[in-house]
Amino acid sequence: MKKLGIILLLTALLVPIFSIEAKKKNEGKARPVVVENTYNFGNIRENKGAVSHEFVISNAGTGNLVIYDVTAQCGCTRPEYPKQPIAPGKSAKVKVTYNPLGRPGSFSKNVTVKTNGDPRKVVLKIKGSVIPKDK
Repeated sequence: MKKLGIILLLTALLVPIFSIEAKKKNEGKARPVVVENTYNFGNIRENKGAVSHEFVISNAGTGNLVIYDVTAQCGCTRPEYPKQPIAPGKSAKVKVTYNPLGRPGSFSKNVTVKTNGDPRKVVLKIKGSVIPKDK
């Protein structure tokens, strides 16, 4: 009977400890969410210059979301991103600019956003068609 009492006492003491540890593991996780991860510029004119679009990234997690890096597929696409953390429940914008000069025809470019959240990477996509300038 003493053994049963000791087992029950230990169980009663350990369950709250495991609950606290499980709770700690779930706290402070950032979660990037992008409602619109693809943007179509449609037809753009080469002679009108660069075009831009701002993607909104929200933090649906419980910890701060940090964007470490944003990389474009090529030099014709330039991303700009916030350097400060995004608080839980808040949003920020990643601006993607495409330069159509010397690139007539259709295009499709990926931009990879690297974060501390889950998922670690978010892929944004721009596409469209460049109408060449008159010769």
